[in-house]
Amino acid sequence: MVTTETGAVRVSARDAARIAAVVVAPTLAAGVIVRRRGGMALAERYAVDRRAIGLLGELRRRYGSGPLRADVGGRHFALVLRTDDALRVLDATPDPYSPATREKRAALEQFQPHGVLISRGAERAGRRALNESVLETGNQLHSLAPRLVRTVREEAGGLLRSVTADAGELAWDDFAAAWDRTVRRVTLGDGARDDTALTAMLGRLRATANWSVAAPRRTGLRERFEQRLRAHVGRAEPGSLAAALAATPAGPGLDPAGQVPHWLFAFDAAGIAAYRTLALLATHTAQEAQVRGEVAVTDLTEPHLLPYTRACVLESVRLWPTTPFLLREAVRDTEWGGGTLPAGTGFLVYTPLFHRDDALPYADRFTPEVWLDGTAQDTAGLLPFSAGPGACPGEDLVLLLTSTLLAALVERHAWLPDRPGRLRPDRPLPRTLDHFGLRFAVLPHH
Repeated sequence: MVTTETGAVRVSARDAARIAAVVVAPTLAAGVIVRRRGGMALAERYAVDRRAIGLLGELRRRYGSGPLRADVGGRHFALVLRTDDALRVLDATPDPYSPATREKRAALEQFQPHGVLISRGAERAGRRALNESVLETGNQLHSLAPRLVRTVREEAGGLLRSVTADAGELAWDDFAAAWDRTVRRVTLGDGARDDTALTAMLGRLRATANWSVAAPRRTGLRERFEQRLRAHVGRAEPGSLAAALAATPAGPGLDPAGQVPHWLFAFDAAGIAAYRTLALLATHTAQEAQVRGEVAVTDLTEPHLLPYTRACVLESVRLWPTTPFLLREAVRDTEWGGGTLPAGTGFLVYTPLFHRDDALPYADRFTPEVWLDGTAQDTAGLLPFSAGPGACPGEDLVLLLTSTLLAALVERHAWLPDRPGRLRPDRPLPRTLDHFGLRFAVLPHH
């Protein structure tokens, strides 16, 4: 162990290589900007998150609680191992710890060059305020909730009719297609419902963005995507987020339409969380009964909070974070442990380390109750939507849409997973779950 002049703890070259191979590389292989089917299958097969958490626990015992400094490719990185340090970094967003890291900018510029996540200074402040205003951060029932709920239920009904008329089986591709239709309607209006070409273009740009700094610039594709997207945004169809965006004042240079690609991108992770939640409910009868009870006493044609169902989604994201790494970059020198970490240091917060901490009695169990009884709020390391000024501004909207979708799916149907053993409630839940591999038989429920 070497304590550097910065006051941080520098790991050995061997341990730096282990961190790269066991923690970072599997996450990159599974896809950071868009999930890779093969990478996710291998990640579950080889239990990569369990291995990563085990290694970080070992390094914490050997080196102390860090942050651990590793220099890779000429870049300074600090791996955060303590909850207090993670919150310190996240709470001090964007100065001195900016979300617009070098790697994130290289990736997201492929399809959202003016997005808030890769903006700094006054532009970031203005774009963040714009996003919060349109998405109504902090409002659990968005002002567009009646229209949004109706949209979700219509698309859920269409999915159910399609599945039950066919083989009575639901796989990820069918679910994702229905979710994409929902997202296009919610974001851009009914006129974009069937614009699968728009989603396909974004998917290709995101696949390129997975390579971050190593990716070629796909300028032509991005221009065609932006032209198509801005035509939808320009319609400002009533009842859509695009209409709310058009009605929100924006200062010069903020590029309101340039914020929309990130909404489409982020909703993809919400769909993954909802699908995993469906798998949890299908294998945990007690929690499923709670959701069905909540649904039975609720008029689902009207917007409702559905607190227990929302808690199930939050618990799904705790168990399997859709953003495993929260990244920040120091914009100036910062003091750590009596020393200084230089400007440009990249801070890595690996959320599974905190969400699945062995000290949590519910670490590997499906326990939505912790989000209702104050336990989760009193546990600082639970970061399903990040934390601090850089937390996801669309958290409330995501939870409204996903809980409404789940309620619609379980209202009159039962879901039987093809491999229920992987999520048995009497065993620790896996720390990696490949959503691509989840399949369900769908039956009427009386």
